[in-house]
Amino acid sequence: METIMSRRRPSGRDQRGHNQRQLRVGEELRHLLSILLERGEMRDPDLRGVSITVTAVDVSPDLRNATAFVMPLGGVDGARVLAAMRRAAPWFRGQVGERAGLRYAPELRFEIDRSFDEADRIGALLRRPDVARDLEDE
Repeated sequence: METIMSRRRPSGRDQRGHNQRQLRVGEELRHLLSILLERGEMRDPDLRGVSITVTAVDVSPDLRNATAFVMPLGGVDGARVLAAMRRAAPWFRGQVGERAGLRYAPELRFEIDRSFDEADRIGALLRRPDVARDLEDE
């Protein structure tokens, strides 16, 4: 069986397949969104007075689309906050576009960050007596 080798050079991607530019832009967008949320300049009453953390921003390879993962403080009213963030997405896009220095302001999507739920689930599994007993044997 013959192996076909790719002619493409390694692209310097991390484990999730993002290149350095995507990671850098994602972090810049996360920082800008955090500043905007901290200042509280949004008009939507569902976003006023609510502490929201932007945990990560994933950016598409062409930098035209970005998904921001957010979490309201304590995870309270997640659905209401997410709906308000989605309504305010055009405003966030305009604000980020002015400040980011990118050729195109990325289309922003917002999602609730479920990684905290997953971490809690894994922690609960590790605390189970049968699993803890197996871990102690190692």
